[in-house]
Amino acid sequence: MKQLKIEGFVYFAAFLLCIPLANWMIGNVGTVCVPEGPCLLPVGPDQMAPSGVLMIGIALVLRDLLQRRLGKIWAVIAIILGALLSGLVAPTPLVLASTVAFLLSELADFAVYTPLQKRRLILAVFASSVVGLVIDSIVFLQLAFGSLDYLSGQILGKAWMVLLALPLIALLRKRDQRAGIHPA
Repeated sequence: MKQLKIEGFVYFAAFLLCIPLANWMIGNVGTVCVPEGPCLLPVGPDQMAPSGVLMIGIALVLRDLLQRRLGKIWAVIAIILGALLSGLVAPTPLVLASTVAFLLSELADFAVYTPLQKRRLILAVFASSVVGLVIDSIVFLQLAFGSLDYLSGQILGKAWMVLLALPLIALLRKRDQRAGIHPA
């Protein structure tokens, strides 16, 4: 059980690290950086998204994993700390958008993941992440830029990260089943 707690705190730390990394990427990483706007990456045919979406997609999955290892209370603590951290590290014009989008999307992820995760882990991670990434995308873009111009790219970019994580979630579930480990 000690190993599970350590694993949970690794997920916790990685989750929190996604936030400053996403905020840094949005202003520094991309194939195109819009003046007074985000740096963009291609996420599909004719689809661009602010580069920070990659880290937000990963954060949604990591929050689910830390809840699986540490429980609901730690997940809520991570969401609150993440929202505060998001407000602290976001560029000044994006503080409100980053904080509110993060808080709402992670709470939605929590609400969907929690009832599903004990019986259908992969479905829980997928469904909760999709709900979270849609909410995050709409709220962030509207508050940050007053526009939903990059909505499809935002959703697609985050969805790629979630989809890439699902095989790892399946491996984790199999490992847990073999070891007789049940989620927190």
